[in-house]
Amino acid sequence: MPDALRSLDDMLANTDGLTGAEVDRLRCEKVLGTTAIILHQQGDPKATELAAMLAELVTLDLDYQGEDWDVHYYDAYLEVEPHLVAQFTPEILERIEDVMRDATRKDSFEIKNLAVRPILPKVGIDWRKQLQVANGPRLTNQARRVRVEPQHPTEDGLHFTNEWEHGVYQVLKKQQGKLPDNDTIGIMPLGALRVRKHTFEPDFLITYRGRVGVIEIDGPHHKGRRSDDHSRERLLRNAGVKQIDRIDVRDVSAKQDVEKFVTDFLKHLAG
Repeated sequence: MPDALRSLDDMLANTDGLTGAEVDRLRCEKVLGTTAIILHQQGDPKATELAAMLAELVTLDLDYQGEDWDVHYYDAYLEVEPHLVAQFTPEILERIEDVMRDATRKDSFEIKNLAVRPILPKVGIDWRKQLQVANGPRLTNQARRVRVEPQHPTEDGLHFTNEWEHGVYQVLKKQQGKLPDNDTIGIMPLGALRVRKHTFEPDFLITYRGRVGVIEIDGPHHKGRRSDDHSRERLLRNAGVKQIDRIDVRDVSAKQDVEKFVTDFLKHLAG
C-alpha cells in the first residue's frame, strides 16, 4: 500500500528499514496531526484557528525525558519561525497541551510539558556574507525564511526558497519587461503579510493597476491541504487581495505552461 494511503499508526507499527530519526519524525507527525484534527473537530472558532496554526506554522519535536513502568515521557516543543513565537501565548499552549495529552492517551508515552521555540536556521560556512543584501549590510524582511540558509536561488537582490519559485519569478520578470512604464506590475517574493490573527508569507504578491494578487506554488507534498488553502484564501480576500491562484511545481518545469499561467493571472487581476 502506498505511504499516502497508510495511517501513521500503520507506519509506526512496522518500522523495519527506518532509522531512529525517521521513526521519531513519524511519531512527531502523528502527535501533531492528531492534535490538530481533534482541535478542528471541537468546532469552536478558537479551536479551528489553533488547528490551522498547527497545520500552517508548526513542526513538532519530542525530547525524551525518561521512563517509568514502561511509559516513556517526553517534553514536546512546537517549533515555529522566530517572529511567530509570540503568537503562542501561555493560554494557547495550555489548550494545545490538553488536547495533545488526549491525542496520545493510547500510546506508550506521555507528554510531560509543552513549550514553543524558534526554528534554527540552516547556516552556511559563509553566513556572514549571507547576512548581506544587495543594497549593503542592512537586513531586510524579504525572504527571511531562506535568507540565511545556504544555496538558495537569488536574483535582483531577491531570495527564493527553491528553483520553482525562481522559475516563476523569471517569467513574471519577463512579462514585467514587456509592459510600458506606466502600466507595469510589481513583484514581491516571500513577503510577510499580516492579516487578522495570522501572518502569511505568500510565494508571490503581485501589484497591477491598483490591485493586489497572490500566487502560490504548490510543492510535491501539498496534496491534502485544500481545506487549509480555502481558509487562508478567505482571510487574504477579506484583507483586500483580489486574485489568488496556485500553480503546481509539475507545471513549473514547462515554461510555456508558466507563461500561460502568468498571462491568465494578470488578465484576471486587471479585470
